[in-house]
Amino acid sequence: MAICRSPIIAVLGHVDHGKSSILDRIRNTCIIDNEAGAITQAIGASNVPIEIIKKFCSALKVKMDFTIPGLLFIDTPGHEAFTSLRKRGGNLADIAVLVVDINEGFKPQTIEAFEILKSFRTPFVIALNKIDLIDGFKVIDDLTDKSVLDNINAQDIAVQAKIEEKLYNIVAFIHEKFGMSADRFDRCDYAKQIPIIPCSAKKGIGIPKLLMVLTGLTQKYLEENLKCNIDDDSRAKGTILEIKNVEGLGLCMDAILYDGMIRVNDTLIIGDIKNNTITKVRGLFEPKKLSDMRDNKTKFRSIKSVVAASGVRILAPNINDAIAGMPFIAIASTNQDEINKAMDELTKEVTEVLIETDKEGIVVKADTIGSLEAMIKILRDKNIKIRSASIGNITKKDIADAESNYERDPLESVILGFNISVDTDIRNDKVKIITSNIIYRIIEDYEKWKIDEGRRIEEKELEGLTRPCKIEYLHNYTFRQSNPAVIGAEVIVGIMTSGMDIMKNNGEILTNIKEIQKNKESVKTAAKKDQVAISLPNVQVGRQINEGDIFYSAIPEDDFRKIKNLTKYLARDEVECLKEIAEIMRKKNPVWGV
Repeated sequence: MAICRSPIIAVLGHVDHGKSSILDRIRNTCIIDNEAGAITQAIGASNVPIEIIKKFCSALKVKMDFTIPGLLFIDTPGHEAFTSLRKRGGNLADIAVLVVDINEGFKPQTIEAFEILKSFRTPFVIALNKIDLIDGFKVIDDLTDKSVLDNINAQDIAVQAKIEEKLYNIVAFIHEKFGMSADRFDRCDYAKQIPIIPCSAKKGIGIPKLLMVLTGLTQKYLEENLKCNIDDDSRAKGTILEIKNVEGLGLCMDAILYDGMIRVNDTLIIGDIKNNTITKVRGLFEPKKLSDMRDNKTKFRSIKSVVAASGVRILAPNINDAIAGMPFIAIASTNQDEINKAMDELTKEVTEVLIETDKEGIVVKADTIGSLEAMIKILRDKNIKIRSASIGNITKKDIADAESNYERDPLESVILGFNISVDTDIRNDKVKIITSNIIYRIIEDYEKWKIDEGRRIEEKELEGLTRPCKIEYLHNYTFRQSNPAVIGAEVIVGIMTSGMDIMKNNGEILTNIKEIQKNKESVKTAAKKDQVAISLPNVQVGRQINEGDIFYSAIPEDDFRKIKNLTKYLARDEVECLKEIAEIMRKKNPVWGV
Protein backbone atom coordinates (compact mmCIF):
# COMPACT_ATOMS: atom_id res chain seq x y z
CA MET A 1 0.00 0.00 0.00
CA ALA A 2 1.38 3.39 -1.02
CA ILE A 3 0.97 6.32 1.36
CA CYS A 4 2.06 9.94 1.33
CA ARG A 5 4.67 10.49 4.03
CA SER A 6 5.60 13.70 5.80
CA PRO A 7 8.23 15.82 4.03
CA ILE A 8 11.61 15.88 5.76
CA ILE A 9 12.75 19.44 6.49
CA ALA A 10 16.24 20.66 7.40
CA VAL A 11 17.02 24.03 8.98
CA LEU A 12 20.25 25.77 7.92
CA GLY A 13 21.91 29.15 8.43
CA HIS A 14 24.72 31.12 10.04
CA VAL A 15 25.53 30.68 13.71
CA ASP A 16 23.32 32.81 16.01
CA HIS A 17 20.86 33.70 13.25
CA GLY A 18 18.14 31.66 14.98
CA LYS A 19 18.12 28.11 13.58
CA SER A 20 17.62 26.50 16.98
CA SER A 21 15.21 29.26 18.05
CA ILE A 22 12.98 28.60 15.05
CA LEU A 23 12.96 24.85 15.80
CA ASP A 24 12.22 25.58 19.46
CA ARG A 25 9.43 28.00 18.52
CA ILE A 26 7.89 25.42 16.16
CA ARG A 27 7.95 22.83 18.96
CA ASN A 28 6.66 25.23 21.61
CA THR A 29 3.93 26.58 19.33
CA CYS A 30 2.71 23.08 18.68
CA ILE A 31 2.73 21.68 22.23
CA ILE A 32 1.49 24.76 24.06
CA ASP A 33 -2.01 23.36 24.60
CA ASN A 34 -0.84 19.76 25.12
CA GLU A 35 -3.72 18.67 22.97
CA ALA A 36 -4.37 15.65 20.79
CA GLY A 37 -2.43 15.84 17.59
CA ALA A 38 0.28 17.94 19.18
CA ILE A 39 3.88 17.64 18.12
CA THR A 40 5.64 14.33 18.72
CA GLN A 41 9.33 13.93 19.35
CA ALA A 42 11.08 11.22 17.37
CA ILE A 43 14.75 10.38 17.48
CA GLY A 44 16.49 13.30 15.83
CA ALA A 45 13.28 14.78 14.46
CA SER A 46 10.10 16.62 15.43
CA ASN A 47 6.85 15.75 13.71
CA VAL A 48 4.30 18.55 13.28
CA PRO A 49 0.99 16.82 12.52
CA ILE A 50 -1.36 18.22 9.92
CA GLU A 51 -3.96 19.08 12.58
CA ILE A 52 -1.63 21.80 13.85
CA ILE A 53 -1.17 23.19 10.34
CA LYS A 54 -4.95 23.23 9.91
CA LYS A 55 -5.27 25.18 13.12
CA PHE A 56 -2.81 27.79 11.85
CA CYS A 57 -4.63 28.03 8.54
CA SER A 58 -7.88 28.65 10.36
CA ALA A 59 -6.30 31.42 12.48
CA LEU A 60 -4.83 33.01 9.35
CA LYS A 61 -8.12 32.57 7.46
CA VAL A 62 -6.44 30.55 4.71
CA LYS A 63 -8.24 27.76 2.88
CA MET A 64 -6.11 24.78 1.92
CA ASP A 65 -6.64 21.11 1.09
CA PHE A 66 -4.24 18.81 2.87
CA THR A 67 -2.70 15.63 1.48
CA ILE A 68 0.40 15.21 3.66
CA PRO A 69 0.23 13.84 7.23
CA GLY A 70 2.46 16.59 8.62
CA LEU A 71 5.97 18.06 8.58
CA LEU A 72 9.06 16.27 9.92
CA PHE A 73 11.80 18.68 11.06
CA ILE A 74 15.34 17.41 11.56
CA ASP A 75 16.17 18.46 15.12
CA THR A 76 19.89 19.07 14.58
CA PRO A 77 20.17 22.37 12.72
CA GLY A 78 23.06 23.42 10.51
CA HIS A 79 24.56 22.42 7.20
CA GLU A 80 26.93 19.88 8.80
CA ALA A 81 23.86 17.86 9.80
CA PHE A 82 22.25 18.56 6.43
CA THR A 83 25.18 17.16 4.45
CA SER A 84 25.31 14.06 6.66
CA LEU A 85 21.69 13.26 5.80
CA ARG A 86 21.79 11.91 2.27
CA LYS A 87 20.15 9.35 0.07
CA ARG A 88 21.00 8.20 -3.41
CA GLY A 89 20.70 11.01 -5.93
CA GLY A 90 20.52 13.85 -3.44
CA ASN A 91 19.87 14.94 0.10
CA LEU A 92 17.54 13.31 2.58
CA ALA A 93 15.75 16.60 3.16
CA ASP A 94 12.85 17.16 0.78
CA ILE A 95 12.89 20.88 1.48
CA ALA A 96 14.90 23.21 3.71
CA VAL A 97 14.58 26.43 5.68
CA LEU A 98 17.49 28.84 5.32
CA VAL A 99 17.49 31.15 8.35
CA VAL A 100 18.83 34.67 7.78
CA ASP A 101 19.07 37.44 10.38
CA ILE A 102 17.33 40.41 8.71
CA ASN A 103 19.72 42.81 10.45
CA GLU A 104 22.97 41.01 9.57
CA GLY A 105 22.09 39.57 6.17
CA PHE A 106 24.20 36.88 4.54
CA LYS A 107 27.22 35.76 6.57
CA PRO A 108 29.86 33.11 5.73
CA GLN A 109 27.81 30.11 6.89
CA THR A 110 24.70 31.49 5.18
CA ILE A 111 26.59 31.61 1.89
CA GLU A 112 27.90 28.08 2.50
CA ALA A 113 24.41 26.78 3.26
CA PHE A 114 23.00 28.46 0.14
CA GLU A 115 25.76 26.93 -2.02
CA ILE A 116 25.12 23.47 -0.56
CA LEU A 117 21.35 23.71 -1.08
CA LYS A 118 21.96 24.90 -4.62
CA SER A 119 24.44 22.10 -5.35
CA PHE A 120 22.03 19.45 -4.03
CA ARG A 121 19.13 21.13 -5.85
CA THR A 122 17.14 21.07 -2.62
CA PRO A 123 14.17 23.47 -2.70
CA PHE A 124 14.15 25.89 0.20
CA VAL A 125 12.49 28.91 1.73
CA ILE A 126 14.17 31.77 3.59
CA ALA A 127 13.07 32.55 7.13
CA LEU A 128 14.04 36.21 7.55
CA ASN A 129 14.38 36.14 11.32
CA LYS A 130 14.62 38.78 14.07
CA ILE A 131 12.31 41.40 12.56
CA ASP A 132 11.40 42.30 16.15
CA LEU A 133 14.94 43.68 16.62
CA ILE A 134 14.58 46.31 13.90
CA ASP A 135 14.74 49.77 15.48
CA GLY A 136 11.25 50.97 16.32
CA PHE A 137 9.51 47.60 15.78
CA LYS A 138 6.61 47.20 18.19
CA VAL A 139 5.43 43.74 19.21
CA ILE A 140 1.64 43.84 19.32
CA ASP A 141 0.45 40.95 21.47
CA ASP A 142 -2.93 40.64 19.76
CA LEU A 143 -1.20 40.11 16.41
CA THR A 144 1.61 37.65 17.25
CA ASP A 145 -0.49 34.67 16.13
CA LYS A 146 -1.92 36.54 13.16
CA SER A 147 -0.43 37.07 9.73
CA VAL A 148 3.10 38.42 9.67
CA LEU A 149 1.84 40.99 7.16
CA ASP A 150 -0.68 42.26 9.73
CA ASN A 151 2.24 42.73 12.12
CA ILE A 152 4.31 44.58 9.53
CA ASN A 153 1.41 46.76 8.40
CA ALA A 154 0.74 47.74 12.04
CA GLN A 155 4.23 49.28 12.33
CA ASP A 156 5.13 52.93 11.74
CA ILE A 157 5.78 53.84 8.11
CA ALA A 158 9.49 54.32 8.87
CA VAL A 159 9.75 50.81 10.35
CA GLN A 160 7.92 49.30 7.36
CA ALA A 161 10.39 51.09 5.08
CA LYS A 162 13.34 49.66 7.05
CA ILE A 163 11.93 46.14 6.72
CA GLU A 164 11.48 46.60 2.96
CA GLU A 165 14.98 48.03 2.57
CA LYS A 166 16.63 45.18 4.49
CA LEU A 167 14.56 42.57 2.66
CA TYR A 168 15.50 43.94 -0.75
CA ASN A 169 19.17 44.18 0.20
CA ILE A 170 18.99 40.43 0.71
CA VAL A 171 17.05 39.94 -2.55
CA ALA A 172 19.74 41.94 -4.39
CA PHE A 173 22.55 39.97 -2.75
CA ILE A 174 20.99 36.65 -3.78
CA HIS A 175 20.70 37.85 -7.37
CA GLU A 176 24.27 39.19 -7.52
CA LYS A 177 25.97 36.36 -5.64
CA PHE A 178 24.03 33.33 -6.83
CA GLY A 179 22.17 34.49 -9.94
CA MET A 180 18.83 33.50 -8.41
CA SER A 181 15.62 35.40 -7.76
CA ALA A 182 13.78 35.77 -4.45
CA ASP A 183 10.93 37.85 -3.02
CA ARG A 184 8.59 38.12 -0.07
CA PHE A 185 6.16 35.19 0.06
CA ASP A 186 3.09 37.27 -0.89
CA ARG A 187 4.82 38.69 -3.99
CA CYS A 188 6.65 35.53 -4.98
CA ASP A 189 6.32 33.35 -8.08
CA TYR A 190 6.84 30.05 -6.27
CA ALA A 191 7.77 28.20 -9.46
CA LYS A 192 10.65 30.58 -10.23
CA GLN A 193 11.60 32.42 -7.03
CA ILE A 194 12.72 31.67 -3.50
CA PRO A 195 10.01 32.70 -1.02
CA ILE A 196 11.09 34.87 1.92
CA ILE A 197 9.04 34.79 5.13
CA PRO A 198 9.83 37.63 7.57
CA CYS A 199 9.52 36.29 11.11
CA SER A 200 10.57 36.43 14.74
CA ALA A 201 11.30 33.10 16.38
CA LYS A 202 11.50 34.84 19.75
CA LYS A 203 8.02 36.38 19.49
CA GLY A 204 6.39 33.73 17.29
CA ILE A 205 5.63 36.20 14.50
CA GLY A 206 5.57 34.60 11.05
CA ILE A 207 6.12 31.01 12.28
CA PRO A 208 2.57 29.88 11.35
CA LYS A 209 3.08 31.39 7.88
CA LEU A 210 6.42 29.59 7.56
CA LEU A 211 4.74 26.24 8.31
CA MET A 212 1.95 27.00 5.85
CA VAL A 213 4.35 27.92 3.04
CA LEU A 214 6.32 24.71 3.64
CA THR A 215 3.10 22.69 3.55
CA GLY A 216 1.86 24.37 0.39
CA LEU A 217 5.17 23.98 -1.45
CA THR A 218 5.60 20.30 -0.61
CA GLN A 219 2.02 19.47 -1.57
CA LYS A 220 2.19 21.34 -4.87
CA TYR A 221 5.68 20.46 -6.08
CA LEU A 222 6.95 17.45 -4.12
CA GLU A 223 3.96 15.15 -3.62
CA GLU A 224 5.28 12.47 -6.00
CA ASN A 225 8.54 12.34 -4.04
CA LEU A 226 6.64 11.69 -0.80
CA LYS A 227 4.98 8.44 -1.83
CA CYS A 228 6.23 5.37 0.00
CA ASN A 229 5.22 1.72 0.26
CA ILE A 230 4.35 0.15 3.63
CA ASP A 231 3.21 -3.34 2.63
CA ASP A 232 4.22 -6.20 4.92
CA ASP A 233 6.91 -7.28 2.48
CA SER A 234 8.09 -3.76 1.63
CA ARG A 235 11.63 -2.54 2.25
CA ALA A 236 12.57 0.35 4.49
CA LYS A 237 15.28 2.85 3.57
CA GLY A 238 17.02 5.28 5.85
CA THR A 239 20.17 7.13 6.80
CA ILE A 240 22.22 6.85 9.99
CA LEU A 241 22.29 9.98 12.15
CA GLU A 242 24.55 8.74 14.92
CA ILE A 243 26.03 5.59 16.46
CA LYS A 244 25.91 5.77 20.26
CA ASN A 245 26.14 3.69 23.42
CA VAL A 246 22.80 3.74 25.24
CA GLU A 247 22.65 2.78 28.90
CA GLY A 248 20.83 -0.52 29.32
CA LEU A 249 20.84 -1.28 25.59
CA GLY A 250 24.42 -1.02 24.38
CA LEU A 251 25.40 0.17 20.92
CA CYS A 252 22.45 1.63 18.99
CA MET A 253 22.02 3.68 15.86
CA ASP A 254 19.79 6.73 15.63
CA ALA A 255 18.43 7.08 12.13
CA ILE A 256 15.98 8.84 9.86
CA LEU A 257 13.63 6.54 7.96
CA TYR A 258 12.58 8.12 4.67
CA ASP A 259 10.86 5.25 2.86
CA GLY A 260 8.82 2.18 3.80
CA MET A 261 8.33 0.50 7.17
CA ILE A 262 10.95 -1.05 9.46
CA ARG A 263 10.03 -3.86 11.87
CA VAL A 264 11.66 -5.75 14.72
CA ASN A 265 13.42 -8.88 13.35
CA ASP A 266 13.90 -7.33 9.90
CA THR A 267 17.19 -8.07 8.18
CA LEU A 268 19.23 -4.87 8.33
CA ILE A 269 21.87 -4.13 5.67
CA ILE A 270 24.10 -1.11 6.34
CA GLY A 271 26.22 0.49 3.62
CA ASP A 272 29.94 0.88 4.16
CA ILE A 273 33.05 2.02 2.32
CA LYS A 274 34.62 -1.46 2.32
CA ASN A 275 32.08 -4.11 3.27
CA ASN A 276 28.35 -3.81 3.93
CA THR A 277 27.14 -5.00 7.32
CA ILE A 278 24.30 -7.56 7.55
CA THR A 279 22.57 -7.75 10.92
CA LYS A 280 19.11 -8.02 12.54
CA VAL A 281 16.80 -5.40 14.02
CA ARG A 282 16.60 -6.48 17.68
CA GLY A 283 14.67 -3.48 18.89
CA LEU A 284 13.04 -0.21 17.81
CA PHE A 285 12.56 2.73 20.16
CA GLU A 286 10.86 6.10 20.12
CA PRO A 287 10.50 8.75 22.84
CA LYS A 288 7.50 8.60 25.11
CA LYS A 289 4.98 11.39 24.69
CA LEU A 290 6.21 14.73 25.92
CA SER A 291 3.67 14.76 28.73
CA ASP A 292 5.31 11.62 30.17
CA MET A 293 8.97 12.56 29.74
CA ARG A 294 9.42 14.61 32.90
CA ASP A 295 7.94 11.96 35.23
CA ASN A 296 9.51 8.72 34.04
CA LYS A 297 13.02 7.44 34.53
CA THR A 298 13.01 6.04 31.03
CA LYS A 299 12.18 8.45 28.22
CA PHE A 300 11.86 5.84 25.48
CA ARG A 301 9.42 3.09 24.73
CA SER A 302 9.85 -0.05 22.69
CA ILE A 303 7.79 -0.38 19.51
CA LYS A 304 7.30 -3.13 16.92
CA SER A 305 7.48 -1.04 13.75
CA VAL A 306 8.06 2.47 12.41
CA VAL A 307 6.66 4.02 9.23
CA ALA A 308 8.45 6.68 7.15
CA ALA A 309 9.09 9.49 7.52
CA SER A 310 10.35 9.31 11.07
CA GLY A 311 13.33 9.26 13.36
CA VAL A 312 14.00 5.98 15.16
CA ARG A 313 16.54 4.34 17.48
CA ILE A 314 17.56 0.90 16.23
CA LEU A 315 19.14 -1.77 18.41
CA ALA A 316 21.17 -4.22 16.35
CA PRO A 317 24.31 -6.32 16.89
CA ASN A 318 27.58 -5.88 14.97
CA ILE A 319 27.20 -2.18 14.11
CA ASN A 320 30.58 -1.09 15.51
CA ASP A 321 31.83 -0.12 12.05
CA ALA A 322 28.70 1.77 10.98
CA ILE A 323 29.32 5.43 10.09
CA ALA A 324 27.02 8.46 10.41
CA GLY A 325 25.54 9.42 7.06
CA MET A 326 25.64 5.88 5.69
CA PRO A 327 22.48 4.44 4.09
CA PHE A 328 20.70 1.30 5.22
CA ILE A 329 17.94 -0.98 3.94
CA ALA A 330 15.71 -3.15 6.14
CA ILE A 331 13.83 -6.10 4.63
CA ALA A 332 11.34 -8.51 6.18
CA SER A 333 12.66 -11.36 4.03
CA THR A 334 15.63 -13.60 4.86
CA ASN A 335 15.87 -14.62 1.22
CA GLN A 336 19.52 -14.41 0.16
CA ASP A 337 18.63 -13.06 -3.29
CA GLU A 338 16.74 -10.17 -1.68
CA ILE A 339 19.64 -9.51 0.68
CA ASN A 340 22.14 -9.58 -2.20
CA LYS A 341 19.96 -7.17 -4.18
CA ALA A 342 19.89 -4.75 -1.23
CA MET A 343 23.66 -5.08 -0.77
CA ASP A 344 24.29 -4.29 -4.45
CA GLU A 345 22.04 -1.24 -4.19
CA LEU A 346 23.89 0.07 -1.13
CA THR A 347 27.30 -0.61 -2.67
CA LYS A 348 26.35 1.44 -5.73
CA GLU A 349 25.02 4.22 -3.53
CA VAL A 350 28.23 4.46 -1.51
CA THR A 351 30.77 3.91 -4.29
CA GLU A 352 29.20 6.44 -6.64
CA VAL A 353 30.34 9.11 -4.18
CA LEU A 354 33.79 7.65 -3.49
CA ILE A 355 35.22 8.67 -6.82
CA GLU A 356 38.66 8.22 -8.35
CA THR A 357 37.79 9.45 -11.79
CA ASP A 358 40.33 12.11 -12.73
CA LYS A 359 43.84 10.96 -13.60
CA GLU A 360 45.07 14.16 -12.03
CA GLY A 361 43.73 16.55 -9.43
CA ILE A 362 43.51 17.15 -5.70
CA VAL A 363 42.66 14.72 -2.88
CA VAL A 364 39.41 15.30 -0.95
CA LYS A 365 38.54 13.94 2.51
CA ALA A 366 35.43 14.37 4.68
CA ASP A 367 33.90 12.97 7.85
CA THR A 368 30.68 11.58 6.33
CA ILE A 369 29.54 10.40 2.93
CA GLY A 370 27.07 13.29 2.74
CA SER A 371 29.62 16.01 3.45
CA LEU A 372 32.00 14.35 0.99
CA GLU A 373 29.30 14.46 -1.67
CA ALA A 374 28.64 18.14 -0.91
CA MET A 375 32.34 18.95 -1.28
CA ILE A 376 32.58 17.04 -4.55
CA LYS A 377 29.55 18.84 -5.97
CA ILE A 378 30.88 22.30 -5.10
CA LEU A 379 34.40 21.51 -6.36
CA ARG A 380 33.00 20.12 -9.60
CA ASP A 381 30.91 23.28 -10.05
CA LYS A 382 34.16 25.24 -9.81
CA ASN A 383 35.87 22.93 -12.36
CA ILE A 384 38.41 21.75 -9.79
CA LYS A 385 39.74 18.30 -10.71
CA ILE A 386 39.59 15.57 -8.07
CA ARG A 387 42.04 12.67 -8.11
CA SER A 388 40.44 10.82 -5.21
CA ALA A 389 37.75 11.38 -2.58
CA SER A 390 37.12 9.32 0.54
CA ILE A 391 35.79 9.34 4.10
CA GLY A 392 37.92 9.53 7.23
CA ASN A 393 41.02 11.24 8.57
CA ILE A 394 44.02 11.92 6.33
CA THR A 395 46.29 8.89 5.96
CA LYS A 396 49.80 8.25 4.63
CA LYS A 397 48.20 6.92 1.43
CA ASP A 398 46.38 10.25 0.96
CA ILE A 399 49.69 12.09 1.43
CA ALA A 400 51.34 9.82 -1.14
CA ASP A 401 48.45 10.30 -3.60
CA ALA A 402 48.69 14.08 -3.32
CA GLU A 403 52.50 14.12 -3.50
CA SER A 404 52.41 12.14 -6.76
CA ASN A 405 51.07 15.35 -8.38
CA TYR A 406 54.03 17.46 -7.23
CA GLU A 407 56.44 17.03 -10.14
CA ARG A 408 53.71 17.48 -12.75
CA ASP A 409 51.82 20.32 -11.04
CA PRO A 410 52.67 21.38 -7.46
CA LEU A 411 49.39 23.35 -7.34
CA GLU A 412 47.54 20.02 -7.31
CA SER A 413 49.68 18.49 -4.58
CA VAL A 414 46.86 19.34 -2.18
CA ILE A 415 44.50 17.65 0.28
CA LEU A 416 41.23 19.37 1.23
CA GLY A 417 39.62 18.02 4.39
CA PHE A 418 36.20 18.73 5.91
CA ASN A 419 35.70 18.02 9.61
CA ILE A 420 38.70 15.69 9.79
CA SER A 421 42.13 15.66 11.42
CA VAL A 422 45.68 14.89 10.33
CA ASP A 423 48.59 13.63 12.40
CA THR A 424 51.55 16.01 12.43
CA ASP A 425 53.99 13.14 11.87
CA ILE A 426 52.60 12.38 8.40
CA ARG A 427 52.66 15.96 7.11
CA ASN A 428 54.85 16.60 4.10
CA ASP A 429 56.39 19.85 2.83
CA LYS A 430 55.38 18.94 -0.72
CA VAL A 431 51.69 18.50 0.16
CA LYS A 432 49.45 21.43 1.12
CA ILE A 433 46.73 20.39 3.58
CA ILE A 434 43.72 22.67 4.08
CA THR A 435 41.05 21.69 6.63
CA SER A 436 38.03 23.41 8.16
CA ASN A 437 34.50 22.68 9.34
CA ILE A 438 33.14 25.09 6.72
CA ILE A 439 33.28 23.79 3.15
CA TYR A 440 33.26 27.16 1.42
CA ARG A 441 36.17 28.32 3.60
CA ILE A 442 38.22 25.27 2.58
CA ILE A 443 37.62 26.05 -1.09
CA GLU A 444 38.19 29.79 -0.58
CA ASP A 445 41.48 29.09 1.24
CA TYR A 446 42.52 26.66 -1.51
CA GLU A 447 41.80 29.16 -4.28
CA LYS A 448 43.73 31.90 -2.43
CA TRP A 449 46.65 29.55 -1.74
CA LYS A 450 46.65 28.47 -5.39
CA ILE A 451 46.97 32.09 -6.54
CA ASP A 452 49.68 32.94 -3.97
CA GLU A 453 51.62 29.72 -4.51
CA GLY A 454 51.32 30.03 -8.29
CA ARG A 455 52.78 33.53 -8.08
CA ARG A 456 55.59 32.33 -5.81
CA ILE A 457 56.44 29.44 -8.16
CA GLU A 458 56.41 31.66 -11.23
CA GLU A 459 58.49 34.36 -9.58
CA LYS A 460 60.97 31.71 -8.49
CA GLU A 461 61.02 30.32 -12.03
CA LEU A 462 61.65 33.84 -13.35
CA GLU A 463 64.63 34.16 -11.00
CA GLY A 464 66.40 31.36 -12.86
CA LEU A 465 65.82 32.87 -16.30
CA THR A 466 67.74 35.54 -18.24
CA ARG A 467 65.46 38.56 -18.02
CA PRO A 468 65.22 41.33 -20.62
CA CYS A 469 67.80 44.01 -19.90
CA LYS A 470 69.10 47.05 -21.84
CA ILE A 471 72.43 48.72 -21.02
CA GLU A 472 74.17 51.86 -22.32
CA TYR A 473 77.97 52.21 -22.53
CA LEU A 474 78.48 55.70 -21.08
CA HIS A 475 80.63 58.29 -22.91
CA ASN A 476 83.98 59.14 -21.31
CA TYR A 477 83.82 56.14 -18.99
CA THR A 478 86.40 53.76 -20.36
CA PHE A 479 88.57 52.51 -17.50
CA ARG A 480 90.44 49.75 -19.36
CA GLN A 481 90.33 48.90 -23.05
CA SER A 482 90.84 45.11 -22.85
CA ASN A 483 91.80 41.96 -20.88
CA PRO A 484 89.12 42.54 -19.62
CA ALA A 485 87.62 45.79 -20.83
CA VAL A 486 86.30 47.84 -17.90
CA ILE A 487 83.70 50.44 -18.76
CA GLY A 488 81.05 52.62 -17.16
CA ALA A 489 77.46 51.61 -17.95
CA GLU A 490 73.91 52.58 -17.04
CA VAL A 491 71.02 50.13 -16.80
CA ILE A 492 68.24 51.56 -18.98
CA VAL A 493 65.74 48.69 -18.63
CA GLY A 494 65.50 45.69 -16.31
CA ILE A 495 68.09 44.14 -14.02
CA MET A 496 71.70 43.49 -15.00
CA THR A 497 73.34 40.46 -13.37
CA SER A 498 76.95 39.31 -13.20
CA GLY A 499 77.58 36.41 -15.56
CA MET A 500 74.86 37.58 -17.98
CA ASP A 501 75.62 37.22 -21.70
CA ILE A 502 75.11 40.43 -23.69
CA MET A 503 74.69 41.24 -27.39
CA LYS A 504 74.31 44.23 -29.67
CA ASN A 505 71.52 44.68 -32.21
CA ASN A 506 72.97 42.05 -34.55
CA GLY A 507 71.81 39.21 -32.27
CA GLU A 508 75.32 37.75 -31.81
CA ILE A 509 76.55 37.07 -28.28
CA LEU A 510 79.29 39.63 -27.68
CA THR A 511 80.63 38.68 -24.26
CA ASN A 512 79.44 38.21 -20.71
CA ILE A 513 79.46 40.55 -17.73
CA LYS A 514 82.27 39.18 -15.57
CA GLU A 515 81.89 41.61 -12.66
CA ILE A 516 79.78 44.57 -11.57
CA GLN A 517 81.06 47.30 -9.23
CA LYS A 518 78.92 49.97 -7.65
CA ASN A 519 80.59 52.68 -5.57
CA LYS A 520 83.82 50.64 -5.84
CA GLU A 521 82.18 47.58 -4.27
CA SER A 522 81.48 44.34 -6.10
CA VAL A 523 77.74 43.57 -6.49
CA LYS A 524 75.77 40.76 -8.14
CA THR A 525 73.06 42.91 -9.73
CA ALA A 526 72.32 46.43 -10.87
CA ALA A 527 68.83 47.86 -11.27
CA LYS A 528 67.32 50.39 -13.64
CA LYS A 529 69.12 53.82 -13.61
CA ASP A 530 72.10 52.37 -11.72
CA GLN A 531 75.44 53.60 -13.08
CA VAL A 532 78.12 51.00 -12.50
CA ALA A 533 81.51 49.76 -13.70
CA ILE A 534 81.43 46.43 -15.53
CA SER A 535 84.24 44.18 -16.72
CA LEU A 536 83.85 42.48 -20.13
CA PRO A 537 86.27 39.71 -21.17
CA ASN A 538 87.24 38.89 -24.78
CA VAL A 539 86.39 42.33 -26.21
CA GLN A 540 88.40 45.47 -26.92
CA VAL A 541 87.19 49.06 -26.79
CA GLY A 542 87.39 50.60 -30.25
CA ARG A 543 87.01 47.25 -31.99
CA GLN A 544 84.00 45.18 -30.77
CA ILE A 545 82.58 47.90 -28.51
CA ASN A 546 82.48 51.69 -28.47
CA GLU A 547 81.26 54.42 -26.14
CA GLY A 548 77.52 55.05 -26.64
CA ASP A 549 76.80 51.42 -27.64
CA ILE A 550 73.53 49.80 -26.50
CA PHE A 551 73.76 46.23 -25.22
CA TYR A 552 70.92 43.76 -24.62
CA SER A 553 70.75 40.68 -22.46
CA ALA A 554 71.25 37.64 -24.73
CA ILE A 555 68.19 35.59 -23.77
CA PRO A 556 68.33 31.86 -24.65
CA GLU A 557 65.38 30.82 -26.80
CA ASP A 558 63.99 28.41 -24.15
CA ASP A 559 64.16 31.16 -21.53
CA PHE A 560 62.34 33.52 -23.90
CA ARG A 561 59.47 31.03 -24.35
CA LYS A 562 59.08 30.69 -20.58
CA ILE A 563 59.29 34.44 -19.98
CA LYS A 564 56.52 35.02 -22.55
CA ASN A 565 54.15 33.28 -20.10
CA LEU A 566 55.46 35.25 -17.14
CA THR A 567 55.24 38.80 -18.51
CA LYS A 568 52.72 39.74 -15.78
CA TYR A 569 55.71 39.78 -13.40
CA LEU A 570 57.75 42.10 -15.65
CA ALA A 571 57.71 45.90 -15.67
CA ARG A 572 56.13 47.53 -18.71
CA ASP A 573 59.50 48.65 -20.12
CA GLU A 574 60.87 45.11 -19.61
CA VAL A 575 58.04 43.78 -21.78
CA GLU A 576 58.92 46.34 -24.48
CA CYS A 577 62.58 45.37 -24.21
CA LEU A 578 61.59 41.70 -24.60
CA LYS A 579 59.82 42.62 -27.85
CA GLU A 580 62.94 44.46 -29.09
CA ILE A 581 65.10 41.41 -28.36
CA ALA A 582 62.62 39.17 -30.22
CA GLU A 583 62.71 41.50 -33.25
CA ILE A 584 66.52 41.43 -33.27
CA MET A 585 66.65 37.63 -33.09
CA ARG A 586 63.96 37.16 -35.75
CA LYS A 587 65.98 39.08 -38.34
CA LYS A 588 68.14 35.94 -38.54
CA ASN A 589 65.45 33.37 -37.62
CA PRO A 590 61.81 34.43 -38.26
CA VAL A 591 60.41 31.70 -35.98
CA TRP A 592 62.80 32.34 -33.06
CA GLY A 593 61.01 31.97 -29.74
CA VAL A 594 57.69 31.02 -31.37
